[in-house]
Parts: sequence; structure tokens; C-alpha cells
Amino acid sequence: MTQQPDISHLYFNPSVETFAPKDKPGLLAFHRALPGYAPTPLVCAPALAAALGVQIAWVKDESSRLGLPAYKILGASWATFRELDACFGPFVPWTTLNELAAQIAGHGPITLVAATDGNHGRAVARMARWLNLNARILVPQDMVAARIDAIRQEGATVQVVPGTYDEAVTTAAQLADTAHIVISDTAWDGYTRVPGWVIDGYSTIFEEIEAQLIAQNAAQPDLVAVQMGVGSLAAAVIQHYRRPQCQAQVVGVEPVRAACVLKSLQAGRLTEVPGPHTLIMAGLNCGQTSPLAWLLLKGGLSASVAVSDKRAEQAMRLLAQDGVVSGESGAAGAGGLLELIGDDNVTRQALGVHSGSRVLVISTEGATDPGAYHRIVQAGG
Repeated sequence: MTQQPDISHLYFNPSVETFAPKDKPGLLAFHRALPGYAPTPLVCAPALAAALGVQIAWVKDESSRLGLPAYKILGASWATFRELDACFGPFVPWTTLNELAAQIAGHGPITLVAATDGNHGRAVARMARWLNLNARILVPQDMVAARIDAIRQEGATVQVVPGTYDEAVTTAAQLADTAHIVISDTAWDGYTRVPGWVIDGYSTIFEEIEAQLIAQNAAQPDLVAVQMGVGSLAAAVIQHYRRPQCQAQVVGVEPVRAACVLKSLQAGRLTEVPGPHTLIMAGLNCGQTSPLAWLLLKGGLSASVAVSDKRAEQAMRLLAQDGVVSGESGAAGAGGLLELIGDDNVTRQALGVHSGSRVLVISTEGATDPGAYHRIVQAGG
């Protein structure tokens, strides 16, 4: 007997929309100018494909991106550059970050500020280090020590905020002034420019995937799974895969106790999920959807599903079989597909999934908490 997903943890969009492509001039050239840029691997994952009952599963492995263990640097770097240019530019053409940093230096001490569950804040801190700026990163009180230490090692000041990630976001917003530039991946009333650039920055992932599939003479995916915290990465997925010329199904995945996008879709309006958010998928433990991302999520998601820690752990072990080191948040997209289409159930039919389907998962992080990763993966060994 197959097990059906809990209906309260599931939403299907009755009318999925398409979106006109957005022009992002200079984005790829900017990322290619960053130290150590190279496309991350697109891994063929036979163990995952077998578990999902599909022809092929690809995993975009973001466990090492520009020297960091997550994809977030793509959005943080582009948004930082664009916001600094808006505040202190326009900058004259530059070739290296040292040349860019020299143009910024004449504007006095500048501090980049960000709230984070881990990866975004570390990425902002890395960008600050590259540009010889200060960084102040605000984290929720339940942040694990390994992630805090990683941010401090970038040279940033870390401020632990009593409460949840959402409360860290509120505190960070209050620090904004002419010398403190807030680089947030979520939006709020009157603050949309920077998170919009963050979403744009993530599109490099999908430009790389497109080129990698063309190089393999492979067709584009029928179904893309993407994990959601505030929803910015999912918004970037929708911008790419829900274009008129590329209409894959897009499934959003969240932790069961921080499923703010799912609850918003079910309610038909933005809906907060109050904390504490205590699941192991720390990078997704967000109680409020970004209003900017929501504009794309509400029409562009084919389905939304909330998953438990056990599903995330199962996905981590399965991806490890395919040679992909994926942390708790990184494996959530694969966990969502296991929940939705891992059995022969009605959700497969609703998404049009069959044995010849091609699916894509973005593994958004490596082992950002190495101790937890090894415990989880070895538990299934």
C-alpha cells in the first residue's frame, strides 16, 4: 500500500502562470569576474532517479560555490555590487575586485549588514572581505556554533538576536543608514531593490544548467524541485523555468513547521508561521515569505509541499549515494520529491510524472554543519 502525502502539507496550483523573461545585463560577466568562478557540477543521480521512478534526475551541486559551501554568494555578491553602485556610484569600469574596492574606499567606513540562518550572512561577509568593508551579521539565537564560527572567520561581527530568523531580519532593518548598507534576501514595505537583485543573482545557476544540458545533448527538465525559505531562490527558478519557451513544472519545498509559502498559498494571501522554527533545515526556518518573491510564487509554483526532518535526512543519504554532499537544507528539494512522487500515488499524476520524466533538484549547500551531516548520513549506512 502506497503512502499518500498529508493533504495539509500539500498545495496544487489550479492555474499555473508563465512569466516574461527578465533582462539582467552584466550579471554573468560580473560573476565570472569574481575570484575562483567556475560553473558548479550538474550531477546525474541514478539512485535518486530510481527512488523517484523517473528516467533521469539531475542534481545541481552547490556544495562549493566561489569558495563557499552554498549558492548564496551569487545573490549576495550581485546585490551588494548593485546597491553600492546605486549608493556611491556610478562606478567606472573595473576588471578586478581590488579596482572596485578602490572606488568604494573614498566614501568612508561602510558596513554591510545582513540577517541570516547561515549561508546568506556568510556570503555577505565574504563580499565585505573582498571589498575591504566591514560586515555585521545578525543571527537567530538557535544558530549552531559551526555556522556562527564560519561567519566570524570571514572577518564579520556576529550579533545573536533573541528569537527567530524573522526577528533578526527586523533588527537588521533598523540598522540601515548611510554607513550601514543592508543586504537582505527578503523584502519588506519600502525595501525591494536589494532582494530583487538577490533573485537576479541566483539566475546564474540556471544559465549554467542550460549550458550544461546543451553540452550533454540532453533535454531540459520536466520538473524542478526547489527549497523555499523566504522564497527568493524559488522565485529565480520560476523566472527561468516558467518562461513561455520553457514551461517545466516547479515544486516548492519547505519544513513542516516553517511552511510560510505553503500556508500563504492555502490562504490565498501572505500568512506568517510564527516561531520557534526548530527543524534541522536551518536555512529554511523562516516564518514570513518575501513579498517580492510572493509575486512570482503564487502563480508560478505548480505545487508546494512541506516535509519533515526524516524526509530531509532520507534525501541526504540518497544524494550521498550519488556522490553529492548535501546538508539538511540542501537536500530538502530532493526530500520534497520523495514525499510527492516517490510512490505511485495521485500526486504523480497531478504533476504529469511518469517513468520517462526528467527531474532537476538544486542541492543548495554542502555540509555546513559537518558533525550533523556525518551523524545523519552514517545513520543510514
